[in-house]
Amino acid sequence: MYELPIQNDVMAEASRCLKCKNPKCRQGCPIGTEIPEVIEMLLQGKTYEAGEVLFKNNPLSVICSLVCPHERQCEGNCVLGIKGDPVKIGQIEHYISSEYMENKVCSKEGEHVGKVAIVGSGPAGLSIANILALKGYDITIYEAHDKIGGVLRYGIPEFRLPKEILDKVQYQLEKLGVKIRPNTLIGPLLTVEDLFNDGYDAVFIGTGVWNPKRLNIPGETLWNVHFAIDYLKNPDVYKLGDKVCVIGAGNVAMDAARTAVRHGAKQVEIMYRRGREDVSATNHEVDGALEDGIRFRFYESPVKLTEEGVAYTKTDGSDDTEFFMDADSIIVAVSQGPKSNIISKTKDITTNHKGLVVTDMCGKTTKEGVFASGDVVTGANTVVEAVKYSKNVAEAIHNYVRRKKGENVEEAC
Repeated sequence: MYELPIQNDVMAEASRCLKCKNPKCRQGCPIGTEIPEVIEMLLQGKTYEAGEVLFKNNPLSVICSLVCPHERQCEGNCVLGIKGDPVKIGQIEHYISSEYMENKVCSKEGEHVGKVAIVGSGPAGLSIANILALKGYDITIYEAHDKIGGVLRYGIPEFRLPKEILDKVQYQLEKLGVKIRPNTLIGPLLTVEDLFNDGYDAVFIGTGVWNPKRLNIPGETLWNVHFAIDYLKNPDVYKLGDKVCVIGAGNVAMDAARTAVRHGAKQVEIMYRRGREDVSATNHEVDGALEDGIRFRFYESPVKLTEEGVAYTKTDGSDDTEFFMDADSIIVAVSQGPKSNIISKTKDITTNHKGLVVTDMCGKTTKEGVFASGDVVTGANTVVEAVKYSKNVAEAIHNYVRRKKGENVEEAC
């Protein structure tokens, strides 16, 4: 069981807030969280009320408080961070959101008649489900895996996001009447058209990006080569050996490397073709990797993967020689794209050259009644960005269904 931040520590941290008249922390939050107001409510003993404010603005606040890149968003814009340590906003938000989730009364705020299918239960799908269920809609989530969460469950390690939190999110959704159909892949067998034929008024696609990108070099089919997005789904089934090379330097690469350490690898090294200043992972994740004893190899680019390790060249122009790094296993972490399960079986849904679903600003696809948001539209992005756009999409679905039922509703999101 995961442990909440200690209340005294949280209150001490909250008391450091300067209550700026023009809070840059709020400006730095993609979803515009009312940070100073929430902190003030906490200090006044109104923890539940503060949690309600957070939840209404961001139904995944309890998750974002753990996985957001705070150093680039709220905390990175805190004025106290200019000469010292910023207020630990993520810690405060997680405490408030967790307390709220434990005590929240799950009840619908409306009774709108309508039936909506949500395909995929990642950040976008969970956001849409929460918002529409509260409005009173009949919601069914179709999840390809055995449990909900998408990338939150199968792409983020336990040490960063305890699965217990996702179980509690599911419990709250079920209390609102949301139905979940696990191990169901929409596309090959059951199609979007089948959903409409069975009475759904609208369909939302939030299937994320689960197709790993290749390096396109020799050796990627070898038994000891794995893709990070696949490895993170269930690391327990992999036997990586003592020495592991992770190729890539994003947050997924950090997660894979740190997970490998926790699963017995004695030596884990991250190979990256550029320098430290170009690493896309947050400083927090890089620091965590260093604390775990992981070594970084900058300005090295793989040219061939073998059962004994990685052949590579230098990219800093210092040497044209080909070098070799010994490794029992190799994990490739160079981004991922969407799978085509739904699109290949559904007419009239347009995708771009990357295979991402094309939508307008309201999340409408080119097929009537079908909406989409999250990574399947934007490509791999942060959880909070998925929530931000999904709030608009939920409102667009709400208006679409109301118009379909004969109500006079304007076209705006």
